[in-house]
Amino acid sequence: MNDILNKTTVLVLNRNWQAINVRTPQEVFCMMATNVATALEIEGDDHIRPVTWDEWITLPVRSQDNAVQTVRGPIRVPTVVVAVNFAKVPKKRPKLCTHTIRERDGNRCQYTGKVLKPGEGSLDHVLPRSRGGKETWENIVWSSKDVNTRKGSRLPHEAGLKLLSVPRAPKELPASALIRNAHDIADWELFVKG
Repeated sequence: MNDILNKTTVLVLNRNWQAINVRTPQEVFCMMATNVATALEIEGDDHIRPVTWDEWITLPVRSQDNAVQTVRGPIRVPTVVVAVNFAKVPKKRPKLCTHTIRERDGNRCQYTGKVLKPGEGSLDHVLPRSRGGKETWENIVWSSKDVNTRKGSRLPHEAGLKLLSVPRAPKELPASALIRNAHDIADWELFVKG
């Protein structure tokens, strides 16, 4: 039961009810107890009511709710809270990983232009790590495994290769565009797309 306290299962909205973050119940209870956030009591998309901490701790735990046990009895874990004094939508850059590099490069080998099936490509460091190359958007491209193996620890021109385009970091996006409902929490669907 305590495990629920440390899972990122609570969607945080700004005061304009736009999704801005995901937090653990432990963090959210602190936000609520200090009046930084109010929870939303959600019963379908036609009944959404902001609830302060003092009232929240008295609400009954419903069958669909997660709850934490306290000395005062069980307390319902909110699924969505509103940061009452925060209006902005922060911007974030997508996480640098294989998926986002492949997405940025259109699943094309950046040396040959060939569209690759998922298992045919790999990450290539333009300036190889063995020569001081860093893990940055500007130094990593999607490449066919064959070309990447042929290039080895050489620079592209040393291996007779030429990049089709200069690798760049993607634009920052509103935080809401990067929030995923990994735990399939129904209440989040009112505020997060996909």
